[in-house]
Amino acid sequence: MEAEYDVVILGAGAAGLAAGLYSTRAMMKTVLIESLGVGG
Repeated sequence: MEAEYDVVILGAGAAGLAAGLYSTRAMMKTVLIESLGVGG
């Protein structure tokens, strides 16, 4: 499986969640990768 994204965010802490929010609002194809859990 292969996919292309405009934005790749590593980490779902406060900054990662904010980046994800703003990039999806800008209609960018976004993926957020977190290994432990949402919130940091």
